[in-house]
Amino acid sequence: MKPLFLSTTTTTRPFSSSSLSVPFSRVVDTSSASSWSSAIADLSRSGHHSEALLAFLSLRRLSSQPSPTPSSLLPALSSAASLPSLPFGRQLHLLSLRLGYSPADPFISSSLINLYSKTQHPADAHAAFLESPVRNAVLYTALVSGLVRNANPLKALAVFKQLISNLGTSEIDPAAIVSAISACARVSGANVVGGVHGLLVKLGMEAETVVGNTLVDAYAKSGEVGNGRKVFDEMPERDEVSWNSMVAVYAQGGKPVEAVEVYMEMVGRESRRSTAVALSAVMHACAKGGAVQVGRCVHNQVIRMALEDNVYVGTSVVDMYCKCGRVDAAWKAFGRMKERNIKTWSAMVAGYGMHGRGREALDVFKQMIEAGVRPNYITFISVLDACSHSGLLEDGRRWFKAMKQDYDIDPGVEHYGCMVDLLGRAGCLDESYGLIKEMRLEPDSMIWGSLLAACRVHKNIELGEISARQALKLDPKNCGFYVSLSNIYADFGRWKDVERMRVLIKTRGIMKPPGYSLVELKGKSHMFMVGDRRHPQHEEIYGYLDKLRVRMQELGYVPDTGSVLHDVEQEEKETILRVHSEKLAVAFAIMSTVPGSPILVIKNLRVCGDCHTAIKIIAKLEGREIVVRDSHRFHHFKDGVCSCGDYW
Repeated sequence: MKPLFLSTTTTTRPFSSSSLSVPFSRVVDTSSASSWSSAIADLSRSGHHSEALLAFLSLRRLSSQPSPTPSSLLPALSSAASLPSLPFGRQLHLLSLRLGYSPADPFISSSLINLYSKTQHPADAHAAFLESPVRNAVLYTALVSGLVRNANPLKALAVFKQLISNLGTSEIDPAAIVSAISACARVSGANVVGGVHGLLVKLGMEAETVVGNTLVDAYAKSGEVGNGRKVFDEMPERDEVSWNSMVAVYAQGGKPVEAVEVYMEMVGRESRRSTAVALSAVMHACAKGGAVQVGRCVHNQVIRMALEDNVYVGTSVVDMYCKCGRVDAAWKAFGRMKERNIKTWSAMVAGYGMHGRGREALDVFKQMIEAGVRPNYITFISVLDACSHSGLLEDGRRWFKAMKQDYDIDPGVEHYGCMVDLLGRAGCLDESYGLIKEMRLEPDSMIWGSLLAACRVHKNIELGEISARQALKLDPKNCGFYVSLSNIYADFGRWKDVERMRVLIKTRGIMKPPGYSLVELKGKSHMFMVGDRRHPQHEEIYGYLDKLRVRMQELGYVPDTGSVLHDVEQEEKETILRVHSEKLAVAFAIMSTVPGSPILVIKNLRVCGDCHTAIKIIAKLEGREIVVRDSHRFHHFKDGVCSCGDYW
């Protein structure tokens, strides 16, 4: 059968024998084909792929040698795939056809599938599979793995089903199961992981560590972290990958407390040595949960292990300090790094930006460009976000324009969102609306929500209704959009429309997502929810809040009941506001820390207007700096003012 995807005119000389420090004729018995094959295989196995292919070329150029055999072709194909070098791989494929090894030899066919998969030519990989007269489990597994690698999980699962149908379950090995589980993890909107899990249990493969590791990751990516943890707990043996995966799963799944607990168990009870991967993962968890004390301990471990120069670990340290409200500590860690990549620079720009220190963010950005690092799509999100948080209107306009003109980066939805927010903050509502209408992309609900928020601040009822209508069309369950529009109506005294919004919220069954606030104390995170009485010190916390409220009222504090969405009386609304999670967290932190020391609170939602006003007053009363990180930005409360300028 003539291959459909090979051209006999393809020529390539991707390597030069001059790059070798020692001529192969001095280290290889040139009279023995097996010596050449062994040398090629050894070089390929040890990761010296360019040298392996040079050795193969040398073998071909020696006219005294017989034609290559599969023992030299196989490692050469493996090296071509690992580099990857598609032209060299095609030449090897053509040679294998001329010598009659392909498609007759299933090992050659398997190597070709691997080659074309790694060089992102899945159609050619499938063709190599179809041309093989003998399709064993190895070939099926190679094709499934290749399809997963090339983001085609549904087709990968279809091939896995063919394997079972044509060869039976007895031919399935751990490698095939791992490939199938990896495919399941990438299929959205369908719970297919459990099906493969059941199959591997029937096959008695649940004890395989590599299978368990893949299953933990698959459940996590499918949103079933609990099932992933159950698999982890039931694994008879766990290796380094097992622990690292579990830490990463919790960190990425928004469960920072659990991630830190697993890490502590790993280095404590299990006495396992930290690795760069584990340190980066737990640092990410500390960043999400605002666990700066634990983060400092992990940073000390990084220093002891001399891993500060590891660009990935170092970047995690910078990101952790930024997201834990310690941007100056992040800058020091950034300055100590000997190597920085685009992610490191972007993290530092984003860090200054989210703290409202836009000028410093732009200074870092300019240093990055001067260092010869080209900004990418993500970097410009950080830059424009920094401009937005600091009200740097002209800088934002300039860099938004420069994205395409100077760096050939097409603005995405995130960039437009930053610009709409920036223009809205500056009161340029018509320009902001015009930018949305000019978008080539479809604006998402967050873009319309940003314009709606600006309309509320600048009291533009007409544009507010337009933006609210568009936002609710895209996200009809978002309670914040109803509340923002309701507040605009209230500002204009349109109480019938306010009532209409209240009825819509009630009849559509829309609920504000449960908010929580985190405070770290002595390395332990304390979580509070609205009206929370689960904390062992809840009576003291509530009593302290009552005393604090009296002092706040003496300074003119009046509860902003517009922040309450419940259909209850005015007095009850004030009671609900009194026990919002932010206030409980702040009260607990003040009670539990040294007078005058700074406080950090992490909130999963945007801080409400009443809590924002209350915390400004509390910061002044207590002489504290209170830092609140909400879902949008950092708020630094000090001396009765907030760094956000009361616009978030």
